[in-house]
Amino acid sequence: MFNDVYDVIVVGAGHAGSEAAAAAANMGSKTLLITMNLQNIAQMSCNPAMGGIAKGQIVREIDALGGYSGIVSDTSAIQFKMLNKSKGPAMWSPRVQSDRMRFAEDWRLMLEGTPNLDFYQEMVSGLLVKNNQVVGVKTSLGVEIKGKSVVLTNGTFLNGLIHIGDKNFGGGRAGEKAATGITEQLVSLGFESGRMKTGTPPRVDGRSLDYSKMIEQPGDESPEKFSYLDVTKPLQNQRSCHMTYTSELVHDLLREGFDRSPMFNGRIKSLGPRYCPSIEDKINRFADKDRHQLFVEPEGWNTCEVYVNGFSTSLPEDVQFKALRSVVGFENVKFFRPGYAIEYDYFPPTQLKHTLETKLVEGLYFAGQINGTTGYEEAASQGLMAGINASLKVQEKEAFTLKRDEAYIGVLIDDLITKGTDEPYRMFTSRAEYRTLLRQDNADLRLTPKGFEIGLATEKRLRRMEQKHEEAEKFVKFFAETSVKPEDANPVLEAKESSPIKQSDKMFKIFSRPNITIDDMRQFESVEAYINNNNLDNEVVEQAEIQIKYSGYISKEKNNADKLSRLEYVKIPKDFDYSQIKSMSFEAREKLKKIQPATVSQASRISGVSPNDISVLLVYMGR
Repeated sequence: MFNDVYDVIVVGAGHAGSEAAAAAANMGSKTLLITMNLQNIAQMSCNPAMGGIAKGQIVREIDALGGYSGIVSDTSAIQFKMLNKSKGPAMWSPRVQSDRMRFAEDWRLMLEGTPNLDFYQEMVSGLLVKNNQVVGVKTSLGVEIKGKSVVLTNGTFLNGLIHIGDKNFGGGRAGEKAATGITEQLVSLGFESGRMKTGTPPRVDGRSLDYSKMIEQPGDESPEKFSYLDVTKPLQNQRSCHMTYTSELVHDLLREGFDRSPMFNGRIKSLGPRYCPSIEDKINRFADKDRHQLFVEPEGWNTCEVYVNGFSTSLPEDVQFKALRSVVGFENVKFFRPGYAIEYDYFPPTQLKHTLETKLVEGLYFAGQINGTTGYEEAASQGLMAGINASLKVQEKEAFTLKRDEAYIGVLIDDLITKGTDEPYRMFTSRAEYRTLLRQDNADLRLTPKGFEIGLATEKRLRRMEQKHEEAEKFVKFFAETSVKPEDANPVLEAKESSPIKQSDKMFKIFSRPNITIDDMRQFESVEAYINNNNLDNEVVEQAEIQIKYSGYISKEKNNADKLSRLEYVKIPKDFDYSQIKSMSFEAREKLKKIQPATVSQASRISGVSPNDISVLLVYMGR
């Protein structure tokens, strides 16, 4: 049945598996993607959205390297938002609301159109390992498939157990069975495993909601897109989301079922995500708040199914229903399916190399939730890197890794490999020391040459990036070389309550002022003429603006990172009272209290402790 030996076998077709399979196949490796259900390739198990804070940067990095997530996010989007626009560009994060069914369909069609890629529907129950090297996989039907490398992207399926109130049953997600056999074999090979949990909210019938009582959340007036390629276009029409709130009444109704909530009453012992807590946890942890936001997210263009973001729960279905009916706009709500919690096996990622290859078994790679992460974007980026490295290894080429100053993907993998994780890991901009460098707008400039070099990014993608870079550099040079007279500049400056100039000055200097934007500069005829004559698109104009306004911050950031490397011998006194440092993040204080690092350098490597937290710590230590 399978006479050929595959270069790369990918187990699981979620976000990690799909990117891994696409990357390996596009790099010329004969690849097999095995999944339990070919109808659910790249299924959005949780919310129907891609991107968000730091996650949007990751999607753009995947796209810049030649992955598929950015393109599929664009083709299946129903709404686009650039988050954090009121802050500096290092914080801008693209996010799309997706059509769940179209997202999965577009992914499947792109994969089916990828050369070198085969598919097989079956459950993988074990690995074929010889002399500590993987040589293939074995399915539940006893079929043995030979492979030179294997990428495991099992998501929440490894011994998955679903909980709804007092009830529990095996499953990888709602309506799908769990995967068994792999954990037990890996443990017998010497791997350490653990259990994690996550939860989802109920899905409801949008026809039963009263949107007039909610706050509309429309998309951006001028939507952008994820992919740097011009194969996709920005949205012309968008669907709105809506927002409503819980209340004290809702909280009281939910509390009635707390003793029957396995995520809350301790029946589930595994660790859950800090940044996506259940509604039970939110009510308990933030007892001073009398309400919490709920985001009402449509699941597609034409379906009436709605995702209730913010109401993740494992409470009994009758409690969920009764409480949700007391939410404004949900008085007549009808359920499609209740929320549930799921427990699953993971393997602490300190057992991996930076390539995501395991240290114990050669040719075996882990990507996604099996490594203790949460989120589609985190999973997709790991899948991409695992697929790349599995392919390179088989081709006997040098491994491909990204450093912390090169990509959020580099930060993510370095955090996992060097720090491990004792709760589902989620990426934030605050985890990156170099976030002014690692912006969403310049991921192509940072990574497309690297993607091209390893044979993943196409030449078309590279040439487009080079053109953007060249045009932006020339535009910056124009500002540096062009002067403006006081009589032309001052009306613009005074309108923005900025100090007038007394003599001619370079446009670069005026543009560098914090409150002066490109729209202000376009009031000068020479600037508008340059943009029109050179046919510059918004991407190039934005790139030039950011380079002019943030050049000073980049060099400061590098200096700060250099300082951190000198902290190896700065010892922290025993029994240091971290609770006294109110200006440090709550997460950092919690982690430092728990781990009690001996040195500042050790403290700086703890997941969730940012460079800013270390600076605050040094001040308190008199440094």
